[in-house]
Amino acid sequence: MGAVSVEQLDLSSGHAHRNLSTADLVERVLSRGEGILASNGAVVVKTGDRTGRSPKDKLLEDTPAIHEKIDWGKVNQPITPEKFDIAQRIATEHLNKQGEVYVFEGFAGADTAHRLGVRVITHMAWHALFAETLFIKPGSASDAGDGSWKHDWTVINAGTHKLTKEEQDELGHGSQTLIVQSLEKKTVVIIGTEYAGEMKKGIFYAMNFDMPEEGVFPMHCSCNVSKDGENVALFFGLSGTGKTTLSADPDRALVGDDEHGWGPGGVFNFEGGCYAKVVGLTRDKEPQIWDAIRFGSVLENTNVDPATRVPDYEDISITENTRVTYPVDYIPDARIPSVAGHPSSVVFLTADAFGVMPPISKLTPEQAMYYFINGYTSKLAGTEDGVTEPQAAFSPCFGGPFMPRRASEYAAMLADRIRQYGANVWLLNTGWSGGPYGVGERFSLPYTRAMVSAILSGRLDSEPTTEHPVLGLHLPKAVPEVPDNVLDPRSTWADKAAYDEAAAKLAKLFRENDAKFEMPDAVRSAGPKG
Repeated sequence: MGAVSVEQLDLSSGHAHRNLSTADLVERVLSRGEGILASNGAVVVKTGDRTGRSPKDKLLEDTPAIHEKIDWGKVNQPITPEKFDIAQRIATEHLNKQGEVYVFEGFAGADTAHRLGVRVITHMAWHALFAETLFIKPGSASDAGDGSWKHDWTVINAGTHKLTKEEQDELGHGSQTLIVQSLEKKTVVIIGTEYAGEMKKGIFYAMNFDMPEEGVFPMHCSCNVSKDGENVALFFGLSGTGKTTLSADPDRALVGDDEHGWGPGGVFNFEGGCYAKVVGLTRDKEPQIWDAIRFGSVLENTNVDPATRVPDYEDISITENTRVTYPVDYIPDARIPSVAGHPSSVVFLTADAFGVMPPISKLTPEQAMYYFINGYTSKLAGTEDGVTEPQAAFSPCFGGPFMPRRASEYAAMLADRIRQYGANVWLLNTGWSGGPYGVGERFSLPYTRAMVSAILSGRLDSEPTTEHPVLGLHLPKAVPEVPDNVLDPRSTWADKAAYDEAAAKLAKLFRENDAKFEMPDAVRSAGPKG
Protein backbone atom coordinates (compact mmCIF):
# COMPACT_ATOMS: atom_id res chain seq x y z
CA MET A 1 0.00 0.00 0.00
CA GLY A 2 1.16 3.54 -0.68
CA ALA A 3 1.73 6.39 1.70
CA VAL A 4 -1.07 8.31 3.37
CA SER A 5 -0.46 12.05 3.64
CA VAL A 6 -1.28 14.01 6.74
CA GLU A 7 -4.10 15.66 4.80
CA GLN A 8 -5.87 12.29 4.75
CA LEU A 9 -6.39 12.35 8.50
CA ASP A 10 -10.10 12.73 9.23
CA LEU A 11 -10.29 16.07 11.03
CA SER A 12 -13.92 16.74 10.14
CA SER A 13 -16.25 18.24 12.71
CA GLY A 14 -17.87 15.56 14.79
CA HIS A 15 -14.79 13.36 14.53
CA ALA A 16 -12.16 15.86 15.67
CA HIS A 17 -12.46 18.11 18.72
CA ARG A 18 -10.19 21.16 18.37
CA ASN A 19 -8.66 23.17 21.20
CA LEU A 20 -11.18 22.20 23.84
CA SER A 21 -10.99 24.09 27.12
CA THR A 22 -9.13 22.63 30.06
CA ALA A 23 -12.42 21.90 31.84
CA ASP A 24 -13.87 20.12 28.80
CA LEU A 25 -10.75 18.01 28.36
CA VAL A 26 -10.69 17.05 32.03
CA GLU A 27 -14.34 16.03 31.80
CA ARG A 28 -13.63 13.85 28.76
CA VAL A 29 -10.60 12.23 30.40
CA LEU A 30 -12.76 11.24 33.35
CA SER A 31 -15.81 10.16 31.34
CA ARG A 32 -13.69 8.02 29.00
CA GLY A 33 -12.01 6.32 31.93
CA GLU A 34 -8.55 7.54 30.92
CA GLY A 35 -7.80 8.90 34.38
CA ILE A 36 -9.12 9.94 37.77
CA LEU A 37 -9.19 13.19 39.67
CA ALA A 38 -6.80 13.44 42.61
CA SER A 39 -7.65 15.25 45.83
CA ASN A 40 -5.57 18.24 44.71
CA GLY A 41 -7.57 18.53 41.46
CA ALA A 42 -4.94 17.08 39.12
CA VAL A 43 -5.84 14.43 36.57
CA VAL A 44 -3.99 11.17 37.31
CA VAL A 45 -3.20 8.94 34.31
CA LYS A 46 -1.15 5.86 33.48
CA THR A 47 1.08 5.60 30.41
CA GLY A 48 0.90 1.83 30.02
CA ASP A 49 3.97 -0.33 29.54
CA ARG A 50 6.15 2.61 28.48
CA THR A 51 6.83 4.92 31.41
CA GLY A 52 9.74 6.78 29.80
CA ARG A 53 11.07 7.65 26.38
CA SER A 54 11.92 4.85 23.94
CA PRO A 55 15.15 6.07 22.29
CA LYS A 56 15.89 2.76 20.56
CA ASP A 57 12.57 3.06 18.73
CA LYS A 58 13.08 6.68 17.60
CA LEU A 59 14.10 7.07 13.92
CA LEU A 60 14.70 10.08 11.67
CA GLU A 61 13.75 10.22 7.99
CA ASP A 62 16.97 10.42 5.96
CA THR A 63 16.66 12.65 2.89
CA PRO A 64 19.25 14.39 0.68
CA ALA A 65 18.13 17.82 1.91
CA ILE A 66 19.01 17.15 5.55
CA HIS A 67 21.52 14.27 5.40
CA GLU A 68 24.74 16.32 5.73
CA LYS A 69 23.34 18.39 8.61
CA ILE A 70 22.65 15.41 10.89
CA ASP A 71 24.94 13.75 13.43
CA TRP A 72 23.99 10.19 12.49
CA GLY A 73 24.61 7.43 15.04
CA LYS A 74 22.94 5.78 18.00
CA VAL A 75 20.81 8.86 18.71
CA ASN A 76 19.94 9.92 15.19
CA GLN A 77 19.03 6.63 13.54
CA PRO A 78 17.89 6.78 9.91
CA ILE A 79 14.71 5.50 8.32
CA THR A 80 14.02 5.70 4.59
CA PRO A 81 11.29 8.00 3.25
CA GLU A 82 9.41 4.92 2.09
CA LYS A 83 9.38 3.40 5.58
CA PHE A 84 8.45 6.76 7.11
CA ASP A 85 5.43 6.89 4.81
CA ILE A 86 4.41 3.39 5.89
CA ALA A 87 4.55 4.40 9.55
CA GLN A 88 2.51 7.52 8.84
CA ARG A 89 -0.04 5.45 6.95
CA ILE A 90 -0.41 3.01 9.86
CA ALA A 91 -0.86 5.83 12.38
CA THR A 92 -3.30 7.71 10.15
CA GLU A 93 -5.45 4.66 9.51
CA HIS A 94 -5.57 3.90 13.23
CA LEU A 95 -6.73 7.41 14.13
CA ASN A 96 -9.29 7.51 11.31
CA LYS A 97 -10.89 4.35 12.72
CA GLN A 98 -11.46 5.89 16.14
CA GLY A 99 -14.81 7.31 17.13
CA GLU A 100 -13.25 10.67 17.82
CA VAL A 101 -9.87 12.35 17.96
CA TYR A 102 -8.58 15.42 19.74
CA VAL A 103 -6.65 18.23 18.09
CA PHE A 104 -4.51 20.84 19.80
CA GLU A 105 -3.20 23.78 17.79
CA GLY A 106 -0.69 26.06 19.45
CA PHE A 107 2.93 27.16 19.50
CA ALA A 108 6.42 26.20 20.58
CA GLY A 109 8.38 29.38 21.29
CA ALA A 110 7.36 32.32 23.48
CA ASP A 111 9.26 34.80 21.28
CA THR A 112 6.90 35.70 18.45
CA ALA A 113 9.88 36.25 16.14
CA HIS A 114 11.05 32.66 16.63
CA ARG A 115 8.20 30.19 17.07
CA LEU A 116 6.74 27.12 15.42
CA GLY A 117 3.06 26.38 14.99
CA VAL A 118 2.30 22.92 16.42
CA ARG A 119 -0.68 20.66 15.71
CA VAL A 120 -1.14 17.58 17.89
CA ILE A 121 -3.64 14.91 16.80
CA THR A 122 -4.40 12.12 19.26
CA HIS A 123 -7.06 9.58 20.19
CA MET A 124 -6.64 10.13 23.94
CA ALA A 125 -8.20 13.11 25.67
CA TRP A 126 -5.45 13.21 28.28
CA HIS A 127 -2.80 13.52 25.55
CA ALA A 128 -4.67 16.57 24.27
CA LEU A 129 -4.78 17.94 27.82
CA PHE A 130 -1.03 17.33 28.11
CA ALA A 131 -0.43 19.25 24.85
CA GLU A 132 -2.74 22.08 25.90
CA THR A 133 -0.89 22.33 29.21
CA LEU A 134 2.64 22.02 27.87
CA PHE A 135 2.62 24.06 24.66
CA ILE A 136 1.52 27.68 24.18
CA LYS A 137 -2.18 28.12 23.53
CA PRO A 138 -3.12 30.93 21.09
CA GLY A 139 -4.66 33.87 22.89
CA SER A 140 -3.49 32.69 26.33
CA ALA A 141 -1.43 34.78 28.74
CA SER A 142 1.69 32.95 27.51
CA ASP A 143 0.99 33.97 23.92
CA ALA A 144 2.62 37.31 23.22
CA GLY A 145 1.18 37.39 19.69
CA ASP A 146 -2.16 38.48 18.30
CA GLY A 147 -3.85 35.13 18.92
CA SER A 148 -3.57 33.93 15.33
CA TRP A 149 -2.07 30.53 14.53
CA LYS A 150 0.12 29.21 11.74
CA HIS A 151 0.80 25.55 11.02
CA ASP A 152 4.41 24.35 10.93
CA TRP A 153 4.72 20.97 12.69
CA THR A 154 2.29 18.06 13.12
CA VAL A 155 2.37 15.35 15.79
CA ILE A 156 0.33 12.27 14.87
CA ASN A 157 -0.05 10.34 18.10
CA ALA A 158 -1.28 6.78 17.56
CA GLY A 159 0.24 5.62 20.83
CA THR A 160 -2.69 3.32 21.59
CA HIS A 161 -1.83 1.16 18.57
CA LYS A 162 0.84 -1.53 18.96
CA LEU A 163 2.54 -2.53 15.72
CA THR A 164 1.42 -5.96 14.59
CA LYS A 165 3.92 -8.58 13.43
CA GLU A 166 2.90 -7.91 9.84
CA GLU A 167 3.43 -4.17 10.28
CA GLN A 168 6.79 -4.76 11.94
CA ASP A 169 7.85 -6.89 8.97
CA GLU A 170 6.66 -4.20 6.55
CA LEU A 171 8.67 -1.57 8.41
CA GLY A 172 11.68 -3.78 9.10
CA HIS A 173 11.37 -2.81 12.76
CA GLY A 174 11.20 -5.53 15.41
CA SER A 175 9.23 -3.70 18.08
CA GLN A 176 5.61 -2.80 18.74
CA THR A 177 6.73 0.79 19.37
CA LEU A 178 7.99 3.25 16.76
CA ILE A 179 8.54 7.01 16.80
CA VAL A 180 9.55 8.52 13.47
CA GLN A 181 10.24 12.13 12.60
CA SER A 182 10.63 13.95 9.29
CA LEU A 183 12.44 17.27 9.28
CA GLU A 184 11.28 17.92 5.72
CA LYS A 185 7.63 16.97 6.17
CA LYS A 186 7.71 18.55 9.65
CA THR A 187 5.87 15.58 11.08
CA VAL A 188 6.27 13.36 14.14
CA VAL A 189 4.55 9.95 14.16
CA ILE A 190 4.14 8.08 17.45
CA ILE A 191 3.03 4.44 17.54
CA GLY A 192 2.87 1.96 20.39
CA THR A 193 3.70 4.19 23.38
CA GLU A 194 1.31 6.28 25.45
CA TYR A 195 4.17 8.09 27.22
CA ALA A 196 3.34 11.75 26.56
CA GLY A 197 6.96 12.88 26.80
CA GLU A 198 7.47 11.63 23.23
CA MET A 199 5.28 14.49 21.97
CA LYS A 200 7.20 17.06 23.97
CA LYS A 201 10.60 15.79 22.90
CA GLY A 202 9.58 15.45 19.26
CA ILE A 203 8.86 19.18 19.11
CA PHE A 204 12.01 20.01 21.07
CA TYR A 205 13.96 17.99 18.49
CA ALA A 206 12.24 20.05 15.78
CA MET A 207 13.23 23.32 17.45
CA ASN A 208 16.81 22.06 17.81
CA PHE A 209 16.99 21.61 14.06
CA ASP A 210 15.00 24.64 12.89
CA MET A 211 16.16 27.37 15.28
CA PRO A 212 19.92 27.50 14.41
CA GLU A 213 18.99 28.53 10.90
CA GLU A 214 17.18 31.52 12.45
CA GLY A 215 20.21 32.55 14.53
CA VAL A 216 18.79 31.03 17.73
CA PHE A 217 20.78 28.69 19.99
CA PRO A 218 18.39 25.91 21.19
CA MET A 219 19.11 24.69 24.72
CA HIS A 220 18.07 21.83 27.00
CA CYS A 221 17.99 24.00 30.09
CA SER A 222 15.75 25.72 32.59
CA CYS A 223 15.84 29.47 33.12
CA ASN A 224 14.90 31.97 35.80
CA VAL A 225 15.43 35.68 36.29
CA SER A 226 15.57 38.12 39.18
CA LYS A 227 12.25 39.84 39.73
CA ASP A 228 13.66 43.11 38.41
CA GLY A 229 14.43 41.29 35.14
CA GLU A 230 18.15 42.09 35.23
CA ASN A 231 19.82 38.84 36.35
CA VAL A 232 19.12 35.88 34.05
CA ALA A 233 20.39 32.36 34.79
CA LEU A 234 20.42 29.14 32.75
CA PHE A 235 20.50 25.60 34.20
CA PHE A 236 21.63 22.87 31.78
CA GLY A 237 21.16 19.21 32.58
CA LEU A 238 19.47 15.97 31.64
CA SER A 239 16.38 14.56 33.33
CA GLY A 240 16.76 14.15 37.08
CA THR A 241 19.70 16.53 37.54
CA GLY A 242 17.65 19.36 39.06
CA LYS A 243 16.75 21.77 36.25
CA THR A 244 13.12 22.09 37.30
CA THR A 245 13.79 22.04 41.05
CA LEU A 246 16.56 24.65 41.04
CA SER A 247 14.84 27.03 38.64
CA ALA A 248 11.62 27.01 40.74
CA ASP A 249 12.94 29.61 43.18
CA PRO A 250 10.45 31.71 45.21
CA ASP A 251 12.90 34.63 45.14
CA ARG A 252 13.15 34.66 41.35
CA ALA A 253 10.78 34.53 38.37
CA LEU A 254 10.61 31.29 36.41
CA VAL A 255 11.02 31.61 32.65
CA GLY A 256 10.80 27.86 31.95
CA ASP A 257 11.91 24.50 33.27
CA ASP A 258 13.34 22.56 30.33
CA GLU A 259 13.69 23.98 26.81
CA HIS A 260 14.77 27.44 25.67
CA GLY A 261 16.23 29.42 22.82
CA TRP A 262 18.93 32.10 23.10
CA GLY A 263 18.37 34.54 20.29
CA PRO A 264 19.43 38.08 19.41
CA GLY A 265 17.00 39.54 21.94
CA GLY A 266 17.75 37.15 24.80
CA VAL A 267 16.31 33.90 26.14
CA PHE A 268 12.80 32.57 25.56
CA ASN A 269 10.92 29.47 26.63
CA PHE A 270 9.98 26.95 23.95
CA GLU A 271 6.98 25.82 26.02
CA GLY A 272 3.99 27.10 27.91
CA GLY A 273 4.17 24.53 30.68
CA CYS A 274 6.48 22.50 32.92
CA TYR A 275 7.11 18.74 33.06
CA ALA A 276 8.47 18.04 36.53
CA LYS A 277 9.48 14.82 38.25
CA VAL A 278 7.46 14.23 41.42
CA VAL A 279 9.20 11.22 42.97
CA GLY A 280 9.76 12.08 46.63
CA LEU A 281 8.03 15.46 46.23
CA THR A 282 7.26 17.29 49.48
CA ARG A 283 5.83 20.71 50.12
CA ASP A 284 8.76 21.62 52.37
CA LYS A 285 11.43 20.87 49.75
CA GLU A 286 9.65 22.09 46.61
CA PRO A 287 6.68 24.29 47.57
CA GLN A 288 6.21 25.89 44.17
CA ILE A 289 5.92 22.58 42.34
CA TRP A 290 3.71 21.15 45.08
CA ASP A 291 1.26 24.06 44.82
CA ALA A 292 1.29 23.93 40.99
CA ILE A 293 -0.29 20.47 41.07
CA ARG A 294 -3.96 21.40 40.86
CA PHE A 295 -6.86 21.41 38.40
CA GLY A 296 -5.45 21.47 34.88
CA SER A 297 -2.31 19.55 35.83
CA VAL A 298 -1.62 16.01 34.64
CA LEU A 299 0.02 13.50 37.01
CA GLU A 300 1.62 10.55 35.21
CA ASN A 301 2.08 7.09 36.76
CA THR A 302 1.49 8.32 40.31
CA ASN A 303 -0.55 6.11 42.61
CA VAL A 304 -3.24 7.67 44.79
CA ASP A 305 -4.96 6.42 47.90
CA PRO A 306 -8.17 4.69 46.68
CA ALA A 307 -10.25 6.22 49.48
CA THR A 308 -8.85 9.75 49.82
CA ARG A 309 -7.32 10.09 46.33
CA VAL A 310 -4.28 11.76 47.87
CA PRO A 311 -1.22 11.23 45.62
CA ASP A 312 1.60 9.15 47.08
CA TYR A 313 4.82 10.67 45.74
CA GLU A 314 6.94 8.10 47.57
CA ASP A 315 5.30 5.20 45.70
CA ILE A 316 7.50 4.13 42.78
CA SER A 317 5.78 0.79 42.17
CA ILE A 318 4.92 1.87 38.60
CA THR A 319 8.12 3.79 37.85
CA GLU A 320 10.58 6.23 39.40
CA ASN A 321 9.79 8.50 36.46
CA THR A 322 6.58 9.86 37.98
CA ARG A 323 5.83 13.27 36.50
CA VAL A 324 3.44 16.19 36.46
CA THR A 325 2.63 18.66 33.71
CA TYR A 326 1.28 22.10 34.61
CA PRO A 327 1.11 25.54 32.93
CA VAL A 328 4.11 27.70 33.69
CA ASP A 329 1.82 30.41 35.06
CA TYR A 330 0.86 28.02 37.87
CA ILE A 331 4.23 28.99 39.37
CA PRO A 332 3.84 32.22 41.40
CA ASP A 333 5.50 35.24 39.78
CA ALA A 334 6.48 33.25 36.68
CA ARG A 335 7.57 35.48 33.82
CA ILE A 336 4.64 35.64 31.38
CA PRO A 337 5.20 35.74 28.43
CA SER A 338 8.27 33.58 29.05
CA VAL A 339 10.99 35.81 27.65
CA ALA A 340 14.05 37.36 29.33
CA GLY A 341 17.32 39.11 28.54
CA HIS A 342 20.80 37.67 28.05
CA PRO A 343 22.11 35.40 30.84
CA SER A 344 24.84 36.45 33.26
CA SER A 345 25.16 32.96 34.80
CA VAL A 346 25.23 29.56 33.10
CA VAL A 347 25.08 26.47 35.33
CA PHE A 348 25.80 22.93 34.14
CA LEU A 349 24.17 20.23 36.27
CA THR A 350 25.38 16.66 36.54
CA ALA A 351 24.19 13.79 38.74
CA ASP A 352 27.44 11.89 39.18
CA ALA A 353 26.74 8.32 40.31
CA PHE A 354 30.45 7.72 41.03
CA GLY A 355 30.54 10.41 43.75
CA VAL A 356 33.72 11.88 42.22
CA MET A 357 32.65 15.26 40.84
CA PRO A 358 32.84 18.22 43.24
CA PRO A 359 29.52 19.80 44.19
CA ILE A 360 30.55 23.15 42.70
CA SER A 361 33.26 24.28 40.27
CA LYS A 362 33.90 27.49 38.40
CA LEU A 363 34.77 26.81 34.77
CA THR A 364 37.20 28.59 32.50
CA PRO A 365 35.87 29.31 29.01
CA GLU A 366 37.77 26.29 27.70
CA GLN A 367 36.41 24.05 30.46
CA ALA A 368 32.92 25.32 29.71
CA MET A 369 33.25 24.12 26.14
CA TYR A 370 34.78 20.81 27.20
CA TYR A 371 32.09 19.91 29.72
CA PHE A 372 29.30 21.15 27.45
CA ILE A 373 30.44 18.98 24.55
CA ASN A 374 30.86 15.92 26.79
CA GLY A 375 27.68 16.48 28.80
CA TYR A 376 28.53 14.05 31.59
CA THR A 377 25.79 12.88 33.96
CA SER A 378 24.12 9.65 35.05
CA LYS A 379 20.95 8.26 33.56
CA LEU A 380 18.53 7.99 36.45
CA ALA A 381 16.07 5.15 36.94
CA GLY A 382 12.89 5.45 34.92
CA THR A 383 13.85 8.28 32.57
CA GLU A 384 14.28 5.79 29.73
CA ASP A 385 12.75 2.40 29.12
CA GLY A 386 15.00 -0.28 30.64
CA VAL A 387 17.01 2.01 32.92
CA THR A 388 16.45 0.68 36.46
CA GLU A 389 19.45 2.17 38.29
CA PRO A 390 21.82 5.09 37.68
CA GLN A 391 24.36 4.61 34.89
CA ALA A 392 27.28 6.82 33.89
CA ALA A 393 26.39 8.58 30.65
CA PHE A 394 27.76 11.22 28.31
CA SER A 395 25.16 13.24 26.44
CA PRO A 396 26.53 15.98 24.15
CA CYS A 397 25.34 19.46 25.07
CA PHE A 398 23.42 18.00 28.03
CA GLY A 399 20.73 17.02 25.55
CA GLY A 400 22.18 14.50 23.10
CA PRO A 401 18.93 12.51 22.64
CA PHE A 402 17.24 15.64 21.33
CA MET A 403 20.01 17.14 19.18
CA PRO A 404 19.90 16.32 15.45
CA ARG A 405 22.94 18.45 14.57
CA ARG A 406 26.58 17.87 15.54
CA ALA A 407 27.59 18.77 19.08
CA SER A 408 30.31 21.11 17.84
CA GLU A 409 27.69 23.26 16.10
CA TYR A 410 25.73 23.80 19.32
CA ALA A 411 28.94 24.26 21.35
CA ALA A 412 30.10 26.99 18.98
CA MET A 413 26.79 28.81 19.46
CA LEU A 414 27.18 28.66 23.24
CA ALA A 415 30.81 29.83 23.06
CA ASP A 416 29.86 32.80 20.90
CA ARG A 417 27.17 33.91 23.32
CA ILE A 418 29.29 33.45 26.45
CA ARG A 419 32.00 35.61 24.91
CA GLN A 420 29.57 38.23 23.63
CA TYR A 421 27.61 38.66 26.87
CA GLY A 422 30.29 37.79 29.47
CA ALA A 423 28.39 35.04 31.27
CA ASN A 424 30.10 33.09 34.07
CA VAL A 425 29.86 29.29 33.78
CA TRP A 426 29.63 26.86 36.70
CA LEU A 427 29.43 23.08 37.08
CA LEU A 428 27.27 21.67 39.91
CA ASN A 429 27.10 18.01 40.91
CA THR A 430 23.64 17.16 42.27
CA GLY A 431 24.55 13.45 42.41
CA TRP A 432 26.35 11.48 45.09
CA SER A 433 28.75 12.51 47.85
CA GLY A 434 30.76 10.41 50.30
CA GLY A 435 30.93 7.45 47.94
CA PRO A 436 29.30 6.09 44.79
CA TYR A 437 25.62 5.24 44.38
CA GLY A 438 24.80 2.55 46.94
CA VAL A 439 27.48 3.75 49.37
CA GLY A 440 27.30 7.53 49.49
CA GLU A 441 24.25 9.78 49.68
CA ARG A 442 22.61 12.16 47.23
CA PHE A 443 24.04 15.63 47.75
CA SER A 444 21.97 17.87 50.02
CA LEU A 445 19.40 19.93 48.10
CA PRO A 446 19.55 22.83 50.61
CA TYR A 447 23.32 22.99 50.09
CA THR A 448 22.87 23.00 46.31
CA ARG A 449 20.31 25.79 46.61
CA ALA A 450 22.77 27.77 48.75
CA MET A 451 25.43 27.33 46.05
CA VAL A 452 23.06 28.55 43.36
CA SER A 453 22.12 31.54 45.51
CA ALA A 454 25.80 32.41 45.99
CA ILE A 455 26.45 32.12 42.24
CA LEU A 456 23.53 34.34 41.25
CA SER A 457 24.35 36.96 43.88
CA GLY A 458 27.93 37.26 42.61
CA ARG A 459 29.37 36.32 46.03
CA LEU A 460 31.57 33.63 44.48
CA ASP A 461 32.98 35.70 41.63
CA SER A 462 36.12 36.58 43.60
CA GLU A 463 36.17 33.60 45.99
CA PRO A 464 39.61 31.83 46.01
CA THR A 465 39.62 28.36 44.48
CA THR A 466 41.66 25.19 44.65
CA GLU A 467 42.32 22.95 41.67
CA HIS A 468 41.14 19.36 41.67
CA PRO A 469 44.27 17.23 41.11
CA VAL A 470 42.64 14.90 38.57
CA LEU A 471 39.73 16.77 37.01
CA GLY A 472 41.47 20.17 36.91
CA LEU A 473 38.26 21.87 38.07
CA HIS A 474 38.40 24.99 40.22
CA LEU A 475 36.66 24.47 43.58
CA PRO A 476 35.64 27.50 45.67
CA LYS A 477 37.22 27.32 49.12
CA ALA A 478 34.05 28.54 50.83
CA VAL A 479 30.36 28.96 50.00
CA PRO A 480 27.97 30.73 52.39
CA GLU A 481 25.69 28.31 54.30
CA VAL A 482 27.60 25.24 53.03
CA PRO A 483 30.09 23.30 55.24
CA ASP A 484 33.62 23.66 53.89
CA ASN A 485 34.33 19.92 54.22
CA VAL A 486 31.77 18.94 51.54
CA LEU A 487 33.29 21.17 48.85
CA ASP A 488 36.17 18.76 48.26
CA PRO A 489 34.58 15.42 47.29
CA ARG A 490 37.65 13.40 48.34
CA SER A 491 37.31 14.62 51.93
CA THR A 492 33.79 13.14 52.14
CA TRP A 493 35.00 9.59 51.38
CA ALA A 494 36.06 7.37 54.29
CA ASP A 495 38.36 5.45 51.95
CA LYS A 496 40.56 8.03 50.22
CA ALA A 497 42.34 5.43 48.09
CA ALA A 498 38.98 4.26 46.79
CA TYR A 499 38.16 7.86 45.84
CA ASP A 500 41.44 8.24 43.96
CA GLU A 501 40.71 5.04 42.06
CA ALA A 502 37.19 6.21 41.19
CA ALA A 503 38.49 9.62 40.06
CA ALA A 504 41.05 8.00 37.78
CA LYS A 505 38.34 5.77 36.33
CA LEU A 506 36.06 8.73 35.62
CA ALA A 507 38.92 10.71 34.06
CA LYS A 508 39.58 7.79 31.73
CA LEU A 509 35.91 7.69 30.75
CA PHE A 510 36.02 11.40 29.91
CA ARG A 511 39.09 10.92 27.71
CA GLU A 512 37.54 7.96 25.92
CA ASN A 513 34.45 10.02 25.26
CA ASP A 514 36.12 13.27 24.17
CA ALA A 515 38.05 11.33 21.52
CA LYS A 516 34.74 11.09 19.62
CA PHE A 517 34.63 14.84 19.02
CA GLU A 518 36.59 17.41 17.10
CA MET A 519 37.61 20.26 19.41
CA PRO A 520 40.42 22.80 19.65
CA ASP A 521 43.52 21.68 21.54
CA ALA A 522 42.92 24.31 24.23
CA VAL A 523 39.45 22.87 24.86
CA ARG A 524 40.61 19.25 24.94
CA SER A 525 43.45 20.07 27.33
CA ALA A 526 40.92 21.67 29.71
CA GLY A 527 39.53 18.23 30.52
CA PRO A 528 40.66 15.75 33.21
CA LYS A 529 44.36 15.00 33.54
CA GLY A 530 43.91 11.22 33.50
